[in-house]
Amino acid sequence: MKTTGNTIFMTGGTSGIGLELARRFRDLGNTVIISGRRQELLDTIAAEDGIEGVTLDVADPASIAAAFDQVTSRYDVNVLITMAGIMLPEDLRDPKHVATAEQTIDINLLGTIRTIAAFVPYLLKQRDPAILTVSSGLASVPLTITPTYSATKAAIHSYTQSLRIQLAGTGLQVIEVVPPAVRTTLLNQKNDERAMPLDEYLDETMRLLQDQPAAEEILVDRVRFLRHAEREGRYDDVVAALNLPH
Repeated sequence: MKTTGNTIFMTGGTSGIGLELARRFRDLGNTVIISGRRQELLDTIAAEDGIEGVTLDVADPASIAAAFDQVTSRYDVNVLITMAGIMLPEDLRDPKHVATAEQTIDINLLGTIRTIAAFVPYLLKQRDPAILTVSSGLASVPLTITPTYSATKAAIHSYTQSLRIQLAGTGLQVIEVVPPAVRTTLLNQKNDERAMPLDEYLDETMRLLQDQPAAEEILVDRVRFLRHAEREGRYDDVVAALNLPH
């Protein structure tokens, strides 16, 4: 993927990794359009950062269709980043957790699939097209207090591999971005010393994107502990360490 001169549409992007990634791409000379459910927040970001936004709820297929029409009628988009997601704890002993599980699947997994399905035919006609999905180190080792989140990220990893293989030879590049725990408001990790500082994560991620334009996965060093746990024979120990009570 080239890292400058793109027009990028990002699902999500109003906070955390998404907003900072949008700023980094903007600073490299890209046009970036983010999305979110709250128009007032999008308006604030547009005023403060010069990053345009459109309203979008990835759990609503009609909202995705409307956002697609709005964005592609105004911009010559060649890069899609599927950043939108939620991370919520669940008690699997309580049947009420099913509502949280369904919401998580609808946003994290089906929202990604719906958005990609809307954009792929369009992107296949663009120059230098790319899709960036966002999974997690928890795709490889689950955080058991967020079981469905971890499961959706494992599904995103698998789906991304299938997407890449099906699109081979089309010129549409598929990249999986794999964050570790990062200090954001997601699961109240903003001040968690065990999580990677946001600026450090984005510094390393952008450097990898620039240095490895043909990369299939963007793995910062901190996430390899999780990503490679099974292949390196450390899986049981890593699961136990990740899920120690704190």
